[in-house]
Amino acid sequence: METKKSKYKLIREVLSTILTITLIVLLVSKIVLFALGIPSPIAVVSGTSMEPTLYEGDMVILYKPAPSDIKPGDIIVYVSKTGKYIIHRVIEVKVVNEEYYYRTKGDNVPIEDYIQYDNSYGISYSRVIGKVLAINNAIFKIPYIGYLSLMLYR
Repeated sequence: METKKSKYKLIREVLSTILTITLIVLLVSKIVLFALGIPSPIAVVSGTSMEPTLYEGDMVILYKPAPSDIKPGDIIVYVSKTGKYIIHRVIEVKVVNEEYYYRTKGDNVPIEDYIQYDNSYGISYSRVIGKVLAINNAIFKIPYIGYLSLMLYR
């Protein structure tokens, strides 16, 4: 009987911890939102186009750098022509008439995002939501935590 109570107590503690972490992440994200200048400082990966770097359910942190601070190899989130957010890697940067454009591609996709390009130059900076945070070239991500978000919004 005592074992059953301790199991329920452990389950309550785990659920309480998960809820607390979720609320802290939401609160911090709202505060950080203003400092970063982007709609949301957090993105959740949906799909397989960025495997093996990012997997479905991974949560990443975004920030909005200056256009010149986005380089080939960086991972960005941009708004597709249909209004969806896409997380892909920058493979080339072009500057045309002082406007920045980024050619992008998923790590697990054989071709560039040609269909999403504004013109032959690539994705314009105005469509970039943010750059994925990397520390010493290692993507900062939290695996699996984004599955809750994916379940709620699919």
